Amino acid sequence: MSNLSSIIKSIQDIMRQDSGVDGDAQRLSQLTWLLFLKVFDALEEELEFTQDDYQSPIPEPLRWRNWAADAEGMTGDALLDFVDNQLIPTLGNLPGSIAQNPRAFVLRSVFDD
Repeated sequence: MSNLSSIIKSIQDIMRQDSGVDGDAQRLSQLTWLLFLKVFDALEEELEFTQDDYQSPIPEPLRWRNWAADAEGMTGDALLDFVDNQLIPTLGNLPGSIAQNPRAFVLRSVFDD
């Protein structure tokens, strides 16, 4: 647990340097959806391995492994533009009801606000 605490503290220290983030409440909110997407991607990798017909509700370019897992990936204004204008709006508008597409419904519920 202490390792997780130190990792979160390191992330918060980095996030404190970001412009446009005002306070721990905003940093916690951002950290939460980042961790959510990372865990969701890990779950999807498992489902892809165990289910031949698994289809992700997230469009391919918006999947964690395609934009966040690359250490040389987007940063700065390009990352901010991607998150604000592509990632969050798309995830907040995914189609499907809880009966038709429960994973898309959960994603939309997390990101529609």
